[in-house]
Amino acid sequence: MPEILRRSGAWFASIGRANNTGTKLMCVSGHVNRPATFEEAMGESFKDIIEKHCGGIRGGWDNLLAVIPGGASVPCVTGEKIQNAIVDFDGLREAGSSMGTAAIIVMDKSTDIIKAIWRLSAFYKHESCGQCTPCREGTGWMMRVMERMVEGRAQKREIDMLFEVTKQIEGHTICALGDAAAWPIRGLIRNFRHVIEARIDQYTYSSTSDGAVPSIAAE
Repeated sequence: MPEILRRSGAWFASIGRANNTGTKLMCVSGHVNRPATFEEAMGESFKDIIEKHCGGIRGGWDNLLAVIPGGASVPCVTGEKIQNAIVDFDGLREAGSSMGTAAIIVMDKSTDIIKAIWRLSAFYKHESCGQCTPCREGTGWMMRVMERMVEGRAQKREIDMLFEVTKQIEGHTICALGDAAAWPIRGLIRNFRHVIEARIDQYTYSSTSDGAVPSIAAE
């Protein structure tokens, strides 16, 4: 604020590109070499920001699996989509996510992406106050379906059913917690449907072969 007062609002508005001007306080956590909190100009590419402030991705850029670019309530995107994306409101919307709080969560290929999104589902189910029926019932239902998807015990037809349920929750609650619970799951299905399907196939094969199946409850 003192810098804006010294240099003028016009100076601040000259940073970044049209409709996305100024700077943004960002924080990066997860699988980077140096997690950090910093203020950066809008309009920089994701890759440039991570290299500049965080020393790159742990294990290199080829090891990047997914990124949640705006805090836990926005959709995740694949590493391929995010690398050259512009980190501002329009740029991240074009990448299929949102600027949100600019709390960037980086996940490398050691991450179980289904379990990561299940963990967010569990959080939002816990945080629901229960006032709105779509959120009160929907967050618990989504969490339970996601739990089975982590283990592979779901059916493939449930993937589309889960996606439709997220649309019935979004925009139908008094506060935005319902939206926040729906969007991470929607991002998972859009970008990592093949991972969910492979997990289901693996469970089916293991079950028919009398193999041991991992359980998140056991963990």
